[in-house]
Amino acid sequence: IGGSGATDLARAVEKACLQKPDFKFLYDLQLPIEEKIRIIAQKIYGADDIKLSEMAEKRIQLFTQQGFNDLPICMAKTHLSLSHDPSLKGCPKNFILPIRDIRASIGAGFLYPLVGEMSTIPGLPTRPCFYDIDIDPITEEIYGLF
Repeated sequence: IGGSGATDLARAVEKACLQKPDFKFLYDLQLPIEEKIRIIAQKIYGADDIKLSEMAEKRIQLFTQQGFNDLPICMAKTHLSLSHDPSLKGCPKNFILPIRDIRASIGAGFLYPLVGEMSTIPGLPTRPCFYDIDIDPITEEIYGLF
């Protein structure tokens, strides 16, 4: 039945699941997008402020016009630092968090600012493309790549 204490842990988790959740956002969802980002940057990451790129400002205007301004924020940033700079370890101080773009995951119900220079990957399909790739054993020609 698992390692020592696993049953006690399972009972504690089960008990916790029966309690009414008391989740609260760090910010009021009705605040402007920029202000929600600023609150996260200052209260979670310790930034002095944020700096929106021209693209991020345009996206805020667009998402506000489209009625998505009440969505929660999920920051996309490096995991190597509380700042945007992976080389700044610990609890960096005296920094401005640069927001280079803001994207929307409307189906999932959130906006995600891109902090600093980082790569993003696209969502993957439910059926991987490798199922359509095959090789002819005689000619060794590959099918289904494009």
